[in-house]
Amino acid sequence: MFPTPIEKQSSGAQIAYKTMLPIALLMWLGPLLAVALFSVKPDTDFTNANYWGLPSSFEFTRNYGQVFFNSDMPRYLLNSFLITIPTVIGAVALSCMTGFALGVYKFRANLWIFFMFVAGNFVPFQILMVPVRDLTLDLGLYNTKTGLVLFHIAFQTGFCTLFMRNFIRALPFELIEAARVEGVSEIRIFWFVVLPLMKPALAALSVLIFTFIWNDYFWAVVLTQGAESQPVTAGITSFNAQFRAAYHLMSAGSIVAALPPVAMFFLMQKHFIAGLTLGAVK
Repeated sequence: MFPTPIEKQSSGAQIAYKTMLPIALLMWLGPLLAVALFSVKPDTDFTNANYWGLPSSFEFTRNYGQVFFNSDMPRYLLNSFLITIPTVIGAVALSCMTGFALGVYKFRANLWIFFMFVAGNFVPFQILMVPVRDLTLDLGLYNTKTGLVLFHIAFQTGFCTLFMRNFIRALPFELIEAARVEGVSEIRIFWFVVLPLMKPALAALSVLIFTFIWNDYFWAVVLTQGAESQPVTAGITSFNAQFRAAYHLMSAGSIVAALPPVAMFFLMQKHFIAGLTLGAVK
């Protein structure tokens, strides 16, 4: 008996599944596995050009001990938290209010203001490097965590407003109208009616912005220098010696730096997925 078209399609899907999925996983996890392997190799493996072979000895305790106790990595991690958490709070708080104003109120310049927030997301940030650096120097904010926080809040608010405005517009407007009929003020409507309904969106947006800011390297290098204010992404480069890079320590530091975003995603996974999929099914 010859296979039916449905059976042929099913067998083709199984072949694609069995061949493409391992390739995709290897391409996705390959660099991470290489960094993890580098992080447990001794320094002598790199001097002997043993880059891709198995470690001659596993130096997990020694390498990670050097990262934590013989370097400024704890300070860099603290700086990252002091930069990322205020940025997430500031950007999400501003976007909630602007998203509420643009999503609920109807006024003449509503659409134009919204387009301004959207257009800001398409400006290549590389061309802003020199003017932003000069501005932080003039304001006395260069090489400070405060300057980096304010800069990130300003640039992330556009994307956050786009996210929040579209989410608020999808909420049932009848709830807001009913509250207005009852004489509830606009501030109380925002705080007690709209904001509780935005919890999934707040969780999803917080995870995204936390990951964006934590992993930022470009602006961390442009606007900060030294262990006093640099976040962990820029601080990892301190393991580069003048004539040779300490690949094992850089790899160990990279693994440590990747743990907080991964931990936050798994802690907020339920709310994150709910926020991204809300409204997909009516």
